[in-house]
Amino acid sequence: MKRTPLLVTLTLAIAVTAGCATLDAKQREWIFQPSDRSWGGAQSTADMQDVWIDFQSDASGKTERLHGLWLAHERADAPVLLYLHGARWNVAGSSGRIRRMQELGFSVLAIDYRGFGQSSAGLPSEATASEDARAAWDWLAQQQPGKPRYIFGHSLGGAIAIDLARQVSDEQGTMVEGTFTSIPDVVSTFKWGWLPVSGLITQRFESVRKVAEIGSPLLVVHGSQDSLIQPALGRKLFEAAQEPKQFVLVEGGSHHNTNSVGQPAYRQAMASLFKLR
Repeated sequence: MKRTPLLVTLTLAIAVTAGCATLDAKQREWIFQPSDRSWGGAQSTADMQDVWIDFQSDASGKTERLHGLWLAHERADAPVLLYLHGARWNVAGSSGRIRRMQELGFSVLAIDYRGFGQSSAGLPSEATASEDARAAWDWLAQQQPGKPRYIFGHSLGGAIAIDLARQVSDEQGTMVEGTFTSIPDVVSTFKWGWLPVSGLITQRFESVRKVAEIGSPLLVVHGSQDSLIQPALGRKLFEAAQEPKQFVLVEGGSHHNTNSVGQPAYRQAMASLFKLR
């Protein structure tokens, strides 16, 4: 998520098109910022396998296709992780984080939502991203039967991860990094957050309401220097969750480098919370 365009354009759209379907579409554009581009610092994905997930969408009524990257762990019995990325960049932009999660002991499936990268075209929404995550989760169960499965989400992907985790009952644990309580709460932290726009936000991602429905251990990680999603929102999300859970504040971590800076903290938390080593 990119702070200034989201708030400025959201405010302008409310002033100009309040009550119109255009407002919903604009919010979806600004919140997801769908793209086929990778983040400028993305690493090569040559060691990752392209995978394709076809499924029947209730939202579109069509057969949709998701593109994903699969990075297997050297251990044949390694647990598997569904990786859900944040806004703006395609899945290749998360290549560094994908490798770090593999280094922590997982075989990793990372997907692009519809509208991103090589997945089916279309403007993503909270509903379609939820459907995409569930399709990937079911595909992973079919491809890796009997393996313990975990969910990971970064930023906006954290909200999608929480929504998935509360829907399913076969996840062993959920991890979210640099994520938030809700989109209205994020908007309220911006410079013009005092404006009364909450009621007009259609893509709400109310994770603070959903997180208590998760039935597996939850790890919430946040960087102390995250200037995009304030650490207080991560803490508030953690407080709304049920036990077992753990909150890790990575000192010096930003919205983009917490996964790297906090690798030792991740390893320690995974051992204590998920019993993974």
